Amino acid sequence: MKSAGELLTDPFLQFPASNLVQVVWFTEFAGSRHTVAYGENLQQSAIATTTKLSRTREDQKSRVGKQTADAQVYKQTTMRDIWRHQATVTGLTPNTRVPYRVSSVREDGKTINSKQFTLAPTPAPGTPIQILLTSDHQLKPMTSANLQKAAESVGQVDAVLFAGDMVNVPDRASEWFDDNRGGALFPALQGRAKFELEKNGVGTIYKGGEFLQHAPMFATIGNHEVMGRFSMDSSLDDQFSDAFPRLDAQELKSTKTSVKDNSFNTDTYEEIFSLPQSNEGGKKYYAVTFGDVRLVVLYITNVWRPWGIDPKTKGKFSEREQDLNDPINWGYGQHIFEPIAKGSTQYKWLEEELNSQDFKESKYKIVMFHHPPHSLGENIVPAYTDPLQVRENNADGSIKAVRYEYPKQADYIIRDVVPLLETAGVQLVFYGHSHLWNRFISQKGMHFLETSNVGNSYGAFIGDKKRSLPSNFGSDYAVTGNPNGLEPIVPAIAPLVGEDGQPLPYVASNDITVFSILDTGAGTVSSYRFDTREPESQVVKFDEFRLRQHI
Repeated sequence: MKSAGELLTDPFLQFPASNLVQVVWFTEFAGSRHTVAYGENLQQSAIATTTKLSRTREDQKSRVGKQTADAQVYKQTTMRDIWRHQATVTGLTPNTRVPYRVSSVREDGKTINSKQFTLAPTPAPGTPIQILLTSDHQLKPMTSANLQKAAESVGQVDAVLFAGDMVNVPDRASEWFDDNRGGALFPALQGRAKFELEKNGVGTIYKGGEFLQHAPMFATIGNHEVMGRFSMDSSLDDQFSDAFPRLDAQELKSTKTSVKDNSFNTDTYEEIFSLPQSNEGGKKYYAVTFGDVRLVVLYITNVWRPWGIDPKTKGKFSEREQDLNDPINWGYGQHIFEPIAKGSTQYKWLEEELNSQDFKESKYKIVMFHHPPHSLGENIVPAYTDPLQVRENNADGSIKAVRYEYPKQADYIIRDVVPLLETAGVQLVFYGHSHLWNRFISQKGMHFLETSNVGNSYGAFIGDKKRSLPSNFGSDYAVTGNPNGLEPIVPAIAPLVGEDGQPLPYVASNDITVFSILDTGAGTVSSYRFDTREPESQVVKFDEFRLRQHI
């Protein structure tokens, strides 16, 4: 693990343009003269601007430094000082890589240098590129193995698309930088992980893949990038789970704190990454051209709540009995963080983007967000819509129960977003959230891909395997299959087979990890699997499909 006197991350690339790219890195010291040296013999230089992350903390549950069990070091939630350095490297030529390294001078005058890597601006149109498609890392057991095998199999990619859920608790600094179990986000994506995965009594150490030092990452917000109500008294886990609807927070907020602190925020995610921005959504939703790809990134995610409906559960479908007369403690069901329904600000922005020349003239039209429109996974139920609150009162007028319903016909993704994307000629909708691999295709040829069986899986619900729905729920809540109609596609090359010997239209495994690659030269999306139970085995290419070309 990195010591406080070293760089907290290797440098990584962000938000390139035709002749420039941003270089970012982190330290645990303020330091000075943070610089990128680049070009032939590293003769050119760019000075970085330094900012301090405002909400990064550690707590009793952190696994960082000497804390290997709860509360060994951190007895309570504690701020952690981390500095971010960003320099703009200019004068670059498309399709030409140049060497670079970064340096930071500590307070004691010692210069700390990174290793040497390569950078490049946005690829020129017509340039064949390879893009890693990934999501839902969350420090899960197979993530480092996944990224290591992707790097060994494919080599250097030109970009990474991350469909949300990078970490578990976004304000816990160690989950991004230096969790002492070896599998934090940046180490795994920079080939510096040291995660031991045990299978059948044998431990194998995986280092992840060296991607971000050489390739920009474009990301979208998943539910695990959203932090709930802010506190220095409660645990970070409790704060993460305590997201509160913004409109209700405006009504109930204290005069001493902001609406944001009383609802939810994505501050740490937005402070860490330099992403394209839209006027309406900032970094939360945006569009960017990278080579032949026009990428549209949407903010489609909601808070996750437990399935149970017992009196002690603040869940998807009901409030806890103890909270019924105290709305400030309600969960308000699986409320949506950013509206996407027809007529919302984000929807109107999407309409404009899909009608823009940049979008229409692009060879590949890809849309990325977190929540699944089609899936065999658990998290596609209930429907993606605002929870409909139903209150039951006692005879004296007091509250007896608070329930939430999610009418299937009101699913905003299926009802409003998907028809818009299909009409605009989108070829690929890429998403995550349910921790499995499955894909679908519409009658008009639009592909849907969820390739989130990266670090673990929560299963595929098909056939006799049923979702954890309470009994006697109606047809709005599908217990098996994809609730939104499309049938899953059996992998085209080497599908896994079930106990009955029939090919499976999914991968949902805690032993087999999956990654996918978009190849713009071939116009294909290829998916690969690796069986972690056999560390010496080869990666298997098990599926490939071609994106339709517009005439």
